[in-house]
Amino acid sequence: MAQSQNKSFCSVPGCSCGAQKQPYLSFHSFPTDPDTRQRWIQAIRRDEGPNFRIRKGSTYVCSRHFVAEDFIEGSAVSRLKSGVVPSLFAWNNFTPALKRESPLERANKRQLVPSQPESSIEAKSAKKDHDYVAHPPTGALDEALNYIEDLEAQLQKAALPSPMLFSRFCASDDQIRFYTKFPSDCVFRIFWESIAPSASRLVYWTKAQRIGNEICPEPSPPRSMPLIDEFLMYSFRVAVGMKEQLIADMFNVSIATVSRVTITWANYLFIVLSSINMWISREKVNASMPPKFQKYSPNVRVILDCTEIALETASSLTLQSEMFSNYKNRTTLKGLIGVAPCGLVTFISPLYTGCISDKEITKICGILPLLEPGDEVMADKGFLIEDLLGEIGAKLTIPPFRHPGQFSKEETEETQAIAHLRIIVERVIARVKSFHIWDSPVPLTLIGTVNQIWHNCCVLVNYQGPFCLEE
Repeated sequence: MAQSQNKSFCSVPGCSCGAQKQPYLSFHSFPTDPDTRQRWIQAIRRDEGPNFRIRKGSTYVCSRHFVAEDFIEGSAVSRLKSGVVPSLFAWNNFTPALKRESPLERANKRQLVPSQPESSIEAKSAKKDHDYVAHPPTGALDEALNYIEDLEAQLQKAALPSPMLFSRFCASDDQIRFYTKFPSDCVFRIFWESIAPSASRLVYWTKAQRIGNEICPEPSPPRSMPLIDEFLMYSFRVAVGMKEQLIADMFNVSIATVSRVTITWANYLFIVLSSINMWISREKVNASMPPKFQKYSPNVRVILDCTEIALETASSLTLQSEMFSNYKNRTTLKGLIGVAPCGLVTFISPLYTGCISDKEITKICGILPLLEPGDEVMADKGFLIEDLLGEIGAKLTIPPFRHPGQFSKEETEETQAIAHLRIIVERVIARVKSFHIWDSPVPLTLIGTVNQIWHNCCVLVNYQGPFCLEE
C-alpha cells in the first residue's frame, strides 16, 4: 500500500499508528468543548503535563479507538458525531464497555408484554443487503495488516534451513578448523564470548552509510539470523573462500545480504582486533625465545617479511600501473608482517600497491618507531634497510650476499642458521594465506574492505597456536 504524505500520529498511549503507514485510518483532533475534551483526556488515560500537550493541528486520536456508531453515516470523509468519546483501547482489548441498564429500565422490560405485529417480526428476521459504500469496522484493516505481517514473519522463519547453522556445520574440532581456522571449539568459544556483547550492537554498513557522521547511532534492528550464524557467513567467505552465490544459496538469503554481512563483520572485527596492542616488550621476546634463536641470534626483536595478494585488474590504466608488481607480473597488493621469534605476529602493516618496494614499506608502515637501540631485525636479502635501522640504533640481520669468491665456513653456517630461523615468518604467512579468500584475485567490490580482512586474518593466526622449531 502506498504511504501517505500526511504525518499525523495517534496520541493514545501504546498506539503507534500514523497516517503514513496506516493511510486507511482517519485522525481526529480533540474537541473544543471543555467537557467533551476532558472526557477524551480521561478516556485515553493521558493527562496534560510537561510530556504531553494538546495542540491544534498536531494532537490526534485515530479512528481505531472509536466504534462504528460514533461516525456520521453517508459522509464522504470520516467525521465524528458531536459528543462521542473514544472507547476502544489496548487495555480493554478494543472492546466497548457495555452500558448497564438502570433498575427502573429492567423492571419496565419485565412488565412489557410482547405484542409485535407479524410484519415487524418479518422485517427484523429479513437479512439486510450488503452496503458496498460502508467503511469496514474500525480496526479491521489494522488487524488484517498485523495478521499478514505475522504470516510473513513465519514464512521467513520457515524458509531458513536451520535456526543455528553454526551448530550444524561446526559440530567438531575438525569442522571448526576447516570453517573458521580456529584450532578447536574451546578456543573459538573463548574468542566468541569476548566479542559477543559488542557484536549484539552492530550497526550494519548500509545503515552506517545512511546516517553518515552521526556520533552515537542506534544499533541495527534484530535480524532473523543469529549473530553466530552471521559470523559463520563471514567465515565461509573469508576462511573457506566460498563465492557469494553459494553462501546465499546455503543460507537462503540474497547475494546483497551476504555482501552486507561480510563487509559489516570485516569492519567490526577490524575495530575490535586493531585495539589489541600486539607489539611486545623486549623482555617478553627474550622470555619466549626458542633455544635456537638464543644460540644464533639472541638479540632478534622481530622478523620481517612482505607478501603479495592478487587483485582483480582495474579498467583504469593509472590504477593498473600503480598496482602492477614486477615480481608477480600482475596487479597485487603488498603488506608487511612482523613476527617475534616465538612465532607470534606482533606487527601488521596496511596493504600497499604492488609496485612499492620492501624498503619503502618498512619506512612508512610505522614499525621503525617501535624499535629500540640494540634491537636486531631479521629479514630477507631484499630488505635493504640497514641505513633506516642505523638511524635508531638497531641492527639488520640478513643472509650474506653472494660474491665472486666462495662462502667461508662462517658465512655458510650463518646463512643456514638465518634461513632456518626465518622459516618462522614464512610459516606465519602460509597460515595467513590458508584463509582461502586469497586463493583467487580479490574482487574490486571488496577493495574498500580488503585491508580490514587482511588485518583480521593476520591477527587470527595468533589463535592457531605456537610453532615449534626442530632441534
